[in-house]
Amino acid sequence: MVPFTFIHAADLHLGSPFRSLAKSPETVRERLREATFVALRRLVEAAKREKADFIVLSGDLYDAADRSLRAQLRLQRAIAELTEHGIEVFAVHGNHDPESGRQAKLDPPPGFFVFGADEVRCLPAHTRGGEVAAHVYGISYPHAAVSDNLALRFQKKEGASFHIAVLHANVDGDPAHDNYAPCRLEELVASGFDYWALGHVHHRRVMHEYPHVVYPGNLQGRSIRETDGKGAYVVKVSASGEAEMKFLDVADVLWQEAVVSIEGIEREQALKEKLLEAVDGLRASSKGRPVVARIRLEGRGALHERLLEPSVAEEWLTELRDWIGLPEGADGDWLWPESLAVRTSGMTRLEAGAEEDGFVGELLRAGLEASEDEERSSKLFKESLDSLRKHPSLRNWIDSRSHGERAEWIRQAMELSASLLREEE
Repeated sequence: MVPFTFIHAADLHLGSPFRSLAKSPETVRERLREATFVALRRLVEAAKREKADFIVLSGDLYDAADRSLRAQLRLQRAIAELTEHGIEVFAVHGNHDPESGRQAKLDPPPGFFVFGADEVRCLPAHTRGGEVAAHVYGISYPHAAVSDNLALRFQKKEGASFHIAVLHANVDGDPAHDNYAPCRLEELVASGFDYWALGHVHHRRVMHEYPHVVYPGNLQGRSIRETDGKGAYVVKVSASGEAEMKFLDVADVLWQEAVVSIEGIEREQALKEKLLEAVDGLRASSKGRPVVARIRLEGRGALHERLLEPSVAEEWLTELRDWIGLPEGADGDWLWPESLAVRTSGMTRLEAGAEEDGFVGELLRAGLEASEDEERSSKLFKESLDSLRKHPSLRNWIDSRSHGERAEWIRQAMELSASLLREEE
């Protein structure tokens, strides 16, 4: 077979509005508004630099079904540049940008192929020299919520030595993402394809090798749940069919989380110094890129109860922003603290409090039992959050929490409850 190089990217989410930071400084909002487009530009430059023969884009090219004109024009320009350099581009649409979404009437550049939603098609992908390098297969979403197992529709066709399946799907039911086009890893491995180019899950992972089953993640992080570098995989396939993978980090803005422990801290001055130290660490690891950060306070310490007082966490966040200073200019390597989360514990251990007589002891015993038993923690969650579970999106999010997450929340609720009850006494 002829050796070739391709790039696998997914979840570009061009035009993402970053609504969660609507109240942040204009400098931050301006940089984030451009971040997905800057990541796309870096992908184009990487494809030319790596001498890629073609690119596959595995869905969610746009952030919304009704694509913004700006996003469509930017993508058209980027793909035209790629195809002018002999780099073919193959794409599918996912749940964010289904085929049914509103689109501007723009001419697709030659060498740009978008798979339809009616059936899985097979197209030849060529090297820059014009030889057939691989067969690329794909199918788009007709609408936002696809519940069918689309992977079962993929069938190999003769005429190529390497076969790439492009699919936007949730493999093995990742609870952090909507279960669209659900399929099983074992199905993909047994399908006979050489490379499953997946999209939808925003955290990169290689689920299997030979055949390769790969999520590259998204090009640009869009929230604090999507930390660190983001990008695409460069895949070099040798004449013997071996696949060498390299990750390209093209993110323009980094989302980072820093953990600060309150253990051993008794004075606010010491906490201030540790917060500033954490900020310096984030800046040092960003390699000159802007950072949107969440600071998470953890550990068991004397400051716990003071941190739980109303508005105290918000006051710390406000002061931290003042110490750092407002970002100056959208092009700088600024850091913006997005939030400060308190996940600390008090000096009094719950187990000791549970041995007490009276209502507080009874409350803590019940909570500990629930936190240690998966079935009980699930039942307690459903009962306690019943009003929230009436909202479909919140219900799905609540029900997808792991036992470990539920246990942590229950213990935090017990500590806060016990603290407030003792204050009343």
